[in-house]
Amino acid sequence: MGSQLKDQVIQAAGLMCVSARTAPKTRGLDDLEILVISDEGDLRRLADEMERMGSELGLAFFQRDAENVRQSDAVLLIGVKSSKPKELNCGGCGYPTCEEFRKARRMSGKPYHGPSCAFQLIDLGIAAGSAVKTASLLNIDNRIMYSVGAAALRVGFLRESDIALGVPLSAYGKSIYFDRRPRA
Repeated sequence: MGSQLKDQVIQAAGLMCVSARTAPKTRGLDDLEILVISDEGDLRRLADEMERMGSELGLAFFQRDAENVRQSDAVLLIGVKSSKPKELNCGGCGYPTCEEFRKARRMSGKPYHGPSCAFQLIDLGIAAGSAVKTASLLNIDNRIMYSVGAAALRVGFLRESDIALGVPLSAYGKSIYFDRRPRA
């Protein structure tokens, strides 16, 4: 892809960051971590980690998604500190109070480390939806991917987040993220 088109995809990623940041959040508390990566070395590092995780976890779609990252001009990462309760005592996390949730033993050995505050996850979903809405309005091909977010956490791109989603971005003649055929 030409460098001018790549620059425009990166500019769109910046506008997607604005959409994620300004999306409504529970109690007006913003615990999101938002980052765009577009450096070829960083994209390669992310894709390589996705391949490793796919092998480790026995999840072939991580490897398939890694190819999408390699073909992308940028990746938007959105994460949240899901271990930080919103102080609503709603029970959505599986504990009767936020205080009990805070004392809960954190699970390890998986891509994400729960338990998680339900409202933090809702905020993450709303922010991701808002960001991809902006990409859609700008005709930037994209897809929200769990695999990208999980690998970004492991690589250390998002240092404050417990859970993350990734959105690879490109602008080809047809979207590479849905039919999963190699680009022409």
